[in-house]
This record gives sequence, structure tokens and C-alpha cells, in this order.
Amino acid sequence: MKTIFTTLGISLLVLAGCNGQKKTTETDFIQDNINNAVAQETLQTDIIEKSGKILNPRTIDKDGNIVYVPIDDWCSGFFPGNMWYTYELTGDEKWKPLAEKYTEALDSVQYLTWHHDVGFMIGSSYLNGYRYADKKEYVPVIVQTAKSLSTRFRPKAGVIQSWDADRGWQGERGWKCPVIIDNMMNLELMFEATKLSGDSTFYNIAVSHANTTMKNHFREDNSCFHVVDYDPETGAVRNRQTAQGYADSSAWARGQAWALYGYTMCYRYTKDPSYLDQAQKVYNFIFTNKNLPEDLVPYWDYDAPNIPNEPRDASAAACTASALYELSTYVPDKGYKEMADKIMESLASPAYRAAVGTNGNFILMHSVGSIPHGAEIDVPLNYADYYFLEALIRKRDLEKK
Repeated sequence: MKTIFTTLGISLLVLAGCNGQKKTTETDFIQDNINNAVAQETLQTDIIEKSGKILNPRTIDKDGNIVYVPIDDWCSGFFPGNMWYTYELTGDEKWKPLAEKYTEALDSVQYLTWHHDVGFMIGSSYLNGYRYADKKEYVPVIVQTAKSLSTRFRPKAGVIQSWDADRGWQGERGWKCPVIIDNMMNLELMFEATKLSGDSTFYNIAVSHANTTMKNHFREDNSCFHVVDYDPETGAVRNRQTAQGYADSSAWARGQAWALYGYTMCYRYTKDPSYLDQAQKVYNFIFTNKNLPEDLVPYWDYDAPNIPNEPRDASAAACTASALYELSTYVPDKGYKEMADKIMESLASPAYRAAVGTNGNFILMHSVGSIPHGAEIDVPLNYADYYFLEALIRKRDLEKK
């Protein structure tokens, strides 16, 4: 009997040791990526601070020079968001004043009404400041931004119009009320505005948009179109097309990531099971796709014609990983966290994570903006870094539990 208990004790010690080793490895992974992010963000912010200006890095150009964008650029909130995430990941107070300064430079965005991306812009900056530093003075900006976004709601179609159809290249497409799958991401700001203000208008608009998109944006295989153009007077669907994907009928990789993330997030606020179901359907499309590479970092479009000789999109992978960590908290037995972990391992490898001091001081390499527009092909993008850092926070918090 003594021998049995001794053997059992040794087995338990070995098991505990294995679990401890696994936990240590996961902790090391998180800390290694925090250290890398801090190194790159320090180099990035040193350049900005030495300039005496408030600069907003988005990507690099063909010569490797950092590209800075103006306040009204749709990506202007991600770099301030990266500062908040670095602050949250490190607890180092030096990041807080930088996050505040870069965030508050976007103050005027709250009144911007000519496109839908204000949710990205203010959500990643002001909303994260409210979340991670209890910046209650940011609440009026968040609510005012939701009011501005609400001006783009088209009641007869039941959607928030993404782009003005008479501006720039969009004006050449013949659209009346174009809605892109990306717009699902802006609904988080609307849900939060209702929580913060008590005004249910924002919540109701978000639900209407999510429901209409679920009805009209998805194909039988659960992939999504990029653009659905509505008649704003009748609500009828005029066309289903693409702007940044390979073809109208193709599955643009980042669009699938926006859909997965968007419906997972909508479930967070509404607990509507149809949204959870939709998120899982999108997951199934992505992870059973014959063109998804082994490292789980997708080509820029799942139907791109020259796979495997097509650019990858790390931004789509990072957004997908972040979404899966959240989805795993609602459906814990489907392997969603494990899949997110695999994506993160790929992104943190030398194949995608840049060496410190390279890559314009961005964290991730190999993202794609828009191949049809010949823009930002195989470059770093600030939103790839943003969702990578968000995924790192979510991974850390899940593993703490």
C-alpha cells in the first residue's frame, strides 16, 4: 500500500511539474512579446517626441520610411490604442501620458460625420483610455462620437452607411448606400455609448445594423461579401460587391476577420444567440477553408488566384486571434482558445514579428491594406499591431484565471 501511495505521489508531482512548466512557458511567451512591444513602441515614441509634434504612424512606404497620417484618417485611433494596450500590459506609468496625449489629439473626431470609421478611431483611443485608466472625462467624447455615427443610420434600410457615395473613388462605383463588413467593428462604440449615457438609441441602431448585415452580407458557405449596396429609400439590396478583395464573389481575408470579431462582440452586449451562432459559422468557414495556410495566417483573400504565391495578411490573423479569445469565453469547449494560441505563436515567430529596430518600429510584418488599390501591400500596419496587443491582453487574462 505504501508503494502505491508513493507511486501516486510521484505521479502527482510529475503532473504538477508538467503543468507548472506549461504555465511558465505561457507566461514567458506573454512576457517576451510584451518586452518586444515595449522595445518597438519606445523607439517609435522617441522619434515622435523628439519631433516636437504629435505624429501618428500607420505604416511604412516602399523606401521603408514611416508614414504618418492625419487626424481624420480611419487608422488614427490605433496608435493611441497601442499606447493604452502597452500601458495595460506593462503597468508602467510612463506610457499613460503618451497614451493621453496621442488620444486627446483626436478630440475633433467626435464631430466627424462623413464616414463610419469614427468607431475605430475613438473606440481604440478614448474608449480604451476610459477602460484602462478610468478616464471619466472621456465619456462625453465617446457619446458625442456615437451621435455623429448615428447621423449615418438609414432607417429604411436599417443600416449605418459606411462611405459617402459621392466622394473619391467610392463616387465612381455607382453606389447609393454602401455598407462594408468592417462596419460591424464600429458597433462596439454604439453599445458602449448606451451603457455610458443610458440612451438606448445607439444600442437599437447597432442591433438593427447587425441584424440587417447578418441577413444580407453572408453567403451559403458563411463567407461574407465586402460591400452590400442598399437603396436608402426602400432598403432593397442593389448590389453585393468588393472594394478591397480579389473579386465580388471572393472571401477577402480581413473581411472574414471583421465578421468573426463583430458578431462575437455583438453577443457580448446583447446575449443574442443568433450572433454567437453567426460568429461560429464564420469561424467554421475560415478554419475549414482549403486555402488557409498551416501557420493560420491567411492569404489576403481566400480566393486569390495565385495561392500560394500571394501576400499574407497578418492583420487579419491578429484580429481573428483576438476574436477567438473572446469567443472561447462564451463557448469554452470548441478549441477556440487553442486555435488563437496557434495563431499567436505564428505571429510571434520571426516569420511575422519584426526584429527590434526594423520594420519602421512596428511589431508585425506582412499585412495588406488594399491590393485592388495598389496600397499597403506586404507592409506593417498599425491595426495589425493593435489587434495583436489586444489578443495578448486577452490571452494573459484568460490564463490568469
